[in-house]
Amino acid sequence: MSNSIHDFHDDPRNAGIRIWINGELKPRAEATVSVFDSGFVLGDGVWEGLRVVDGHPAFLDAHLDRLYEGARAIAMDIGLDRTQLTRAIYETLAANDMRDGVHIRLMVTRGVKRTPYQDPRVTVGPATVVIIAEHKTAKPEILATGLNLFTVHVRRGYPDVQDPKLNSHSKLNCITACIQATAAGADEGLMLDPHGFVATCNSTHFFIVRRGEVWTSTGDYCLGGITRANVLRACHEADIPAFEKNFSLTEVYGADEAFVTGTFAGVVPVRQIDGRLIGDGAPGPMVARLQQLYKALVARDITFRAGERLA
Repeated sequence: MSNSIHDFHDDPRNAGIRIWINGELKPRAEATVSVFDSGFVLGDGVWEGLRVVDGHPAFLDAHLDRLYEGARAIAMDIGLDRTQLTRAIYETLAANDMRDGVHIRLMVTRGVKRTPYQDPRVTVGPATVVIIAEHKTAKPEILATGLNLFTVHVRRGYPDVQDPKLNSHSKLNCITACIQATAAGADEGLMLDPHGFVATCNSTHFFIVRRGEVWTSTGDYCLGGITRANVLRACHEADIPAFEKNFSLTEVYGADEAFVTGTFAGVVPVRQIDGRLIGDGAPGPMVARLQQLYKALVARDITFRAGERLA
């Protein structure tokens, strides 16, 4: 039975959450958008996932940078500035009395259309902004034992086809990768770039460890991951050799350790890829060290954000 890095144990409190939609906090059962919404009709929009620690979204500035950059790239007006959107996030947390073990999905679409057609000019209202905060943490058993990956046929493509730097609602290539990996009995799909080098996973970023060095892809064919960037930052601060480079599956299969990164679960070990055990199949010392270094980075960011809120 395959798992997912995004698996979590159900929390009954989530049945009563209030969801922020265009300035209103609505009960979960009443939190709906129009069938003419651009996100539903076409996947036209951008989004972010945020992890909340001690009442504050970790690395919020970096996430908002990516959100607003994506909105500018698709010529979409979010309709709220950073201060207003930050206030809305904190309002949602306060309305749900949330401080820890919380994951936020922040979604923005181009808004409601007068007819279901792709042209942005048929949009008749402002952007749709939705903030869903749930009591949700990664399963500790997955963090402890690691994931099983499968290399899928679906590639990360060139930016002139669909730029992988855009964190858009249009994720069908990642979904088909996920379907193939699941059918193969794996937890996540490992995706190659158009040249056959390792790019990323369908919902996380991928790293290997070889002879004390940490490798990840060039980043040319993957989303600019916030956790990915912070792991590289942690490596540099700790004098761990870390490289963004091209590497092949042969080098992956011979790695000492492998892991993936993401906002929801942080740093997660990989035990097996395409039927090959990585190392001895157990989480290795570098992964354990990076998990602690990443937690320390989160703590630093939260302390800084708490200070900003008090100032």
